[in-house]
Amino acid sequence: MQTVREIAEDIVAREGGYVNDPDDPGGATKYGVTIGTLRRLGLDLTGDGLVDTADVQRLTRAHAVDIFVRHYFEAPRIGELPVVLQPSVFDMYVNAGANAVKILQRLLKAMGYAAAVDGVIGPQTLGAARDAAVPSPELLRDAYGVARRNYYFRLADQRPSSRKYARTRAGAKGGWIKRAEEFVSPQYRLTADAFAERVAEWG
Repeated sequence: MQTVREIAEDIVAREGGYVNDPDDPGGATKYGVTIGTLRRLGLDLTGDGLVDTADVQRLTRAHAVDIFVRHYFEAPRIGELPVVLQPSVFDMYVNAGANAVKILQRLLKAMGYAAAVDGVIGPQTLGAARDAAVPSPELLRDAYGVARRNYYFRLADQRPSSRKYARTRAGAKGGWIKRAEEFVSPQYRLTADAFAERVAEWG
C-alpha cells in the first residue's frame, strides 16, 4: 500500500509543471499548487515581500508534496476515511478543494447514509463512509470515482471554457476524465463511444 507521501508524489507528477492558463480559475499553478494557495499560506518563496507568479515558478516538487500532505490530506482529515477512498479523495481535494468532500457526502446521502453536505470531514461523514465501505470497499471507491467524473462533466456542461480539460482537441478523454478514471475499476471506465456520446452536445 502506498504511503501518503507517495500518493502526494503521484499527484505532483499528474499535475505537471508551471502553467498560467487564463481559462483556469485557479490562476498560475505549478505541480497543482495555485498562486491562491501560496498566498493563503503566506509562502513568499522568493523573499521579496510579495507572493506572486515568481513564487509559483520557484516552487519545487518537494514543496508541493509537503503542502499537499499537510494542508490537503492531514488538515481535512482524509487519513481518517476508509483506506480505499484516501487516494481518490486526496487527489480530488488537491484538484477541487472541499468539493472533493461534498462529492463524497452527496454519494453517501444517495446511498441512504446520514451525511451533511458541508465539505467538512467530521464524525458523521466518517461514520457513514466507514459503514458504506463494509459491504464492498472497492465498490465504494468505484462509486466515488464515477461521482468525480460526473462532477467534471457537469462543470464542463456549465462552463464551455473548461471543456478543454474534459475533452482533447482530437475528441478523446481529457485530463479531468482520465484523472477520475484512474481511481475506478476498468469496467466502470467509459468506452470511447460512450464518452463521445456523453460530450456530443458540446459540439
